[in-house]
Amino acid sequence: MMTITEIMKLLPHRYPMLLVDRILELEPGKRIVGLKNVSANEQFFQGHFPGAPVMPGVLIIEAMAQTGAVLFLRDLPDREKKLFLFGGVDKARFRKPVMPGDQLTMEIEVLQKRASTVKLRGVARVGTEMAAEAEMLSVMVDRPE
Repeated sequence: MMTITEIMKLLPHRYPMLLVDRILELEPGKRIVGLKNVSANEQFFQGHFPGAPVMPGVLIIEAMAQTGAVLFLRDLPDREKKLFLFGGVDKARFRKPVMPGDQLTMEIEVLQKRASTVKLRGVARVGTEMAAEAEMLSVMVDRPE
C-alpha cells in the first residue's frame, strides 16, 4: 500500500526515530495497518538490554502513533507545516516482549476526531500474538519555522 519512501514524504521522523517501514492497509479517516521490521541493528538495543534485547514499550507506542499520523497526514493540505504531537496515552498494556527479528504489525483505528485532535486505539502484534495496546491522543500543531 505504501513504501518507506512514501512514508518518509509524510512523516518528519528520520533514523533512529522513524519506526514505520510499510503501510499494509488504509481506510481514509478510519483505520490503518503498518509494519515495523525490528532489526538487531536498532540503536536502542545497545542499552535495552545488553545480552537480552527487548524493544522499549514507549517505542512500540511511538511506532503506533507514527502509523496513526500517516493516516491523517496523507490527506492533509499543507502537511509540511504541521506536526502531530502526543497529547496523552491511556490504557497502555504490554503483553509480549518485542525482540530483534520480530515483525511488528500495528493496527490503528480512529476513536474520535476533532479539528486539531484525534483519539486512536492501537494494537501491536507479533504474528498473531498481541505485544501491546494503547489509546493515544494526538494533537496537531503548527510546525515551528
